[in-house]
Amino acid sequence: MAKAKLKNEKTKGSVADFLKSIKDEQKRVDSMAIVEMMQKASGEAPKMWGTAIVGFGDVSLKYESGRELDWFKIGFSARKQNLTLYGLGIAGEQADLLKKLGKHTTGKGCLYINKLEEIDKGVLKRIMEQAARKKN
Repeated sequence: MAKAKLKNEKTKGSVADFLKSIKDEQKRVDSMAIVEMMQKASGEAPKMWGTAIVGFGDVSLKYESGRELDWFKIGFSARKQNLTLYGLGIAGEQADLLKKLGKHTTGKGCLYINKLEEIDKGVLKRIMEQAARKKN
């Protein structure tokens, strides 16, 4: 099966410009901290995926259906309502760490937080490191 065409493909967009464009000051500061944390966890430089997602590393995913796509290993976006973190393996294997994380929600493979001050950054760092090391 051919690789899927995504609306959020890797671009040559500027991560710095994206971060500067975040209007909410707290969300902008938290986003800069998340970029630093994810870069350390993954050992990869941040890249823009579409206009609003920052991704780290590259991975080729293949689903049971045969669908294939190129994606990032871990990433995030500063959405209006929250900070959305992708690729952190929030299913089963992270359950114990998620209990210690602090105020968050999950859904469809994403981790949602409002502010970094509401969570344990050390726990988030461990979740990121485990996800970045995981083979897909």
